[in-house]
Amino acid sequence: MSASKTNPGNFFEDFTIGQRLVHATPRTVTEGDRAVYGSLYPTRFAVPSSASFAASVGLTQHPVEELIAFHIAFGKTVPDISLNAVANLGYAECRFHQPVVPGDTLSTTSEVIGLKQNSNGKSGVVYVRSTATNQRGEVALEWARWVMVHKRDVDAPAPEAVVPDLAPAVAAADLVLPAGLDFSGYDFAAAGETHRFDDYEVGERIDHVDGVTLTESEHQQATRLWQNTAKVHFNKEARPDGRNLVYGGHVISMARALSFNGLANAQLVAAINAGAHTSPAFAGDTVYAWSEVLDKAETPVPSVGALRLRLVATKGRDESMTLRGEDGKYAEGVLLDLDYWALIPR
Repeated sequence: MSASKTNPGNFFEDFTIGQRLVHATPRTVTEGDRAVYGSLYPTRFAVPSSASFAASVGLTQHPVEELIAFHIAFGKTVPDISLNAVANLGYAECRFHQPVVPGDTLSTTSEVIGLKQNSNGKSGVVYVRSTATNQRGEVALEWARWVMVHKRDVDAPAPEAVVPDLAPAVAAADLVLPAGLDFSGYDFAAAGETHRFDDYEVGERIDHVDGVTLTESEHQQATRLWQNTAKVHFNKEARPDGRNLVYGGHVISMARALSFNGLANAQLVAAINAGAHTSPAFAGDTVYAWSEVLDKAETPVPSVGALRLRLVATKGRDESMTLRGEDGKYAEGVLLDLDYWALIPR
């Protein structure tokens, strides 16, 4: 009998430090991605919504939202890294090197940079650094993430534990500004709010007010759009409770879209410093969001400032905007804790 031609995905013991993975299949970004993204998330940021607005701030080609590029690039990694995942745990050191526009084709590679078996012996955490390049071989974005993956054989020996030292944040000096970006002629009326860089203070918290209820069909449509094949999102037999887990990126995009109300001028995501999916989300959960200003920085372009923001998604609205309880653990209902840099007019 011939060997199986199907791919069962990698289990924890299949990974080795330094292993390089070339992910199938290159994916061309289209205007359809922009349209479907807008049908899934209540996004209204002016730069990705309006070609003329983008041109008015120096972007001659009309970029899609940075998270579209992130989801596409991330989806490429799933069959090799997280097909047999228990859960995706977090992100770090994500930088967007240049805007992605329709017509760009993204390809992704990853390197295994850490491994740590869990104490139960049934799973382990795999750390990878991934890079997405366009059709010209230019880096579009790069990031690190860690994911909990099932073991195939619980008796397989544990590898030597290696936990990479990941930076707590991308330094402001290392942010990459899109070529030509200039907010000096910024149209605040068209953008929807008047708040600019100097109107925000470090420590300020913003309740984004609005909420959206997650549905099974929408989260699965989104996950398929990014060609993310992780079993836990589609196959009810993949989890003991028989429930489909909502892709964490779906929660990120929902929260980012909701943040428009209060941060409409935080137009471009320059980096994701850190991110944690702190509890699972399921269809029927209603997602709300709030933000905290963690830091502010100037950029080489006088009209452009950078805000370091904590974006928190919650199951149900928390008007107190509480991140952690007195015990230091995440407060009940917190789904996402995302730390990122956004570019905003000064």
